[in-house]
Formats: sequence, C-alpha cells, structure tokens
Amino acid sequence: MFASVYSGSIIRFYAGGLEFTKAVEGLFDSALIITLLTAATMLSTGLYVGHLREGMAGVLIRVAISLAMSSAAVGLVFYMLPELSLWRGVLAIVYIQAFFVIGTIRAVFFELVDISTFKSRILVYGAGPDASYIDKKLRRKADRRGFEIVGYVLLAHQKCEVDQEKLVNVASNLREYVTENRINEIVVASSDVKSEVNIHELVDCKLNGVSVLDLLSFFEREAGQIRIDILDPAWLVTSHGFRQSTFQNFLKRVFDLLVSTVMLIASLPIQLIIIAAIWIEDGLGAPIIYRQMRAGANGKSFNVYKYRSMASDAEKSGKAVWASEGDSRITKIGAFLRKYRLDELPQTVNVIKGEMSFVGPRPERPEFVQELATQIPYYNERHVLKPGLTGWAQLNYPYGSSLEDAYQKQLYDMYYVKNHSLFLDCLIILQTVEVVLFGKGAR
Repeated sequence: MFASVYSGSIIRFYAGGLEFTKAVEGLFDSALIITLLTAATMLSTGLYVGHLREGMAGVLIRVAISLAMSSAAVGLVFYMLPELSLWRGVLAIVYIQAFFVIGTIRAVFFELVDISTFKSRILVYGAGPDASYIDKKLRRKADRRGFEIVGYVLLAHQKCEVDQEKLVNVASNLREYVTENRINEIVVASSDVKSEVNIHELVDCKLNGVSVLDLLSFFEREAGQIRIDILDPAWLVTSHGFRQSTFQNFLKRVFDLLVSTVMLIASLPIQLIIIAAIWIEDGLGAPIIYRQMRAGANGKSFNVYKYRSMASDAEKSGKAVWASEGDSRITKIGAFLRKYRLDELPQTVNVIKGEMSFVGPRPERPEFVQELATQIPYYNERHVLKPGLTGWAQLNYPYGSSLEDAYQKQLYDMYYVKNHSLFLDCLIILQTVEVVLFGKGAR
C-alpha cells in the first residue's frame, strides 16, 4: 500500500513531464495514513486470520471490501486534514494497483503456505487418548497451516490411540532423533505422561534449543482454545494469564465507554431505520426494545437490551427456549437484524451503564446458566469478567443453541478469560466487522 501511493503518483503525474522527485515529494504522511487504515480494514474483514477457510474468490471479495472501506476512511481523514489530501485520480490508481498486487501476493502465498519448509516440525511425545486430540480437533488443512506433525512417540505402558502408521521409534536417543529429523518443537501430551516419561531426555532437548510445550498450551496457541475436556487444574493454576488488576479494569472501563459512545452516536441513523422497519412490519403499537434477564459479572443478573427480532409472544409459555435455525418465532425484519447482529445495537447502553463490557463472553440467561454449569466444566469461571457485546467465541464459533454449542463456545471463552487484554479487545472489535459484513455465525 505504501509503495502504491508513490507508484500511483508517478503514473499519474510523471507522464505529464514532471520530474521524478516532484511526482513523489511530500507523500510520506499520506502514504503512511493510507497504509495503516488499509491494514486496519483488512484486519476487520478477517484477512489476517490464520485459519481462514475460504478459496481465493472469497479472499478477493474481502480484499475489495477492505479497500473500499479504506478509501472511505481515507477520504474522511483527508477531509479533516486537507494538507494531506491526494488527487482523486492518484487515489483511484493507488487502490486499483493495490487490489491486483495484494490479490496476486495472497494467491502466491496460498500456493506456498502449505509447503513443509514454512511449517514448524512437531514431534508429539505421547500417543494415548490426549495425544489423539490433535488429529481429532485439528484435522483440517487450514488448522495446520503453521505446523506439521512428524510423528507420535508411544510411551511405555501406554495404549496407542493414534494411527499406527504415525508412530515413530526413538528408542535410542530422543535428542539424536530430534536433530536428525529437524524437529522444531516437542509437544508433550500432559495427562499421558506419568512415570514412563524420561524427563532427562526432554530437558536435554530443551537445553539444546528445541522448544518443549504441553498439549494444553499447544491447543491454546494453535486453536485459540482452552481444552477443558483434558484440562489439568494444576496447569490452570500455574500457567500465565488470568490477569486482574485495578489499573487494567480501569483501562478497560475507559475503553468501553469510549467505543460504546462512539458506536451509539455513529449508529443512530441505522437505529432510526431499524425502529421504522419494525413498526412497518408489526404496526406502530408494537414494542421496539426487548428486555431480557441475563447473567453478568460474578453471576449478578441484569436486563440486556435488544431490538425485538421475534414475535411479541415468543415465550408465551413462560419457559426459556433457545433460538434455533429457521426459528418460526423470528420476524422478517428480525431475521435480517439477527443475521448482521444489528439487534444488539441497544446493548451499547448496557456497556455505558457498566453492566457489560464491549468485549467479553456473551451474557447467557440465568435459567440456562444453572443447567450449563452442572454439565460444562469451569462454566462459572467465565463470569469473572463482565459479559460483552462481542467476544472471542463469537468470532470463532457460530451462534449456539444447544448444550454442545455452549460447550464448544466455552473453550473459546476460557481462552479470552485467560488472555484478555486491551490489545486483544481491539483485535476482536476489528474482526467483528467481518461478522457484521458477512453475517458470520448468526441465527
């Protein structure tokens, strides 16, 4: 993008007889702003997600949308700072160039990214039930873009749970095998390792530059999950993360107030259209805002605000019911609002009131919380933070409407609880734009 600003200026003006230096002088600040805004919009449309499961056509659509968003943002900045503005002809050339160059680079990258040279070579120390989770849970090609499993080491007195063809023999010396096979990292299947582990061999490998990682940390890094199904409480206590401090909470609160206020003001025209649409469909007397009790931080309940997307008597039986795919209770306008998460815009008020954060685990209904807490390990731990308008689980897993969905989302919620930070919040907010633009995961 930075180079495109310079080349675009040269193409536009140099042909007219201007000297090369005249064509490119004073472009640095403008090029920097265009580059940063484009990187932000590409992040917000999911183009920097490591596990993007789309073909090249889908990627090019995202690139085009990113550049369109960037050009709009650049136009706004240049309007406010006219001393930085560029000719419209130059900007047109810049973005046309960028589309073809970025598209070409990504096409080439997709051809190269799966070559083993670019992957971390991993040896799994263990071949029991826990080790088998790697093949079960990270089986897609997109899941393994960053690593290659060289093989599994079957430990003494251990029942093999992986494909026999994937077993490797390191009976002689583990470090020699690691060196000969160019192993970059050893993943230890934690609950598989008991008295049969030769800890000295692992220490020897680590002291000689080979990374040694436990299975839970491996899943945390590669999948953005905390695997509660194989979680060792000792790991939960001793691993890094789960940071809580007065200063951090203060920063998060200031961030919440700033982002929610800006969003509330910026979305007012859209919200007026939503209100009009609901009245057109259901009549002027129809309720607009739907209030529903949800569990907040430390289990304290509060009323969450949403634009009504279901019929007024959706729960006339008085019993809480999960929304399902193709739910007949959802109105026509409601289906559109839910698809693009527009029904949740009033929750900016909940954030301003301090009942929610902008980013966090989604608030669940107290009736469901009681049930889920008895069946999902560590479910109540998600309530140590305020619930969020958007969250890590919403980016990585579709809308949940069952116990299994709640279980899968808990894997991501635990990751957020463990690793939450202002930086991660910013990344989640930017990537939430992808959810809104593409209706990802909505129901």
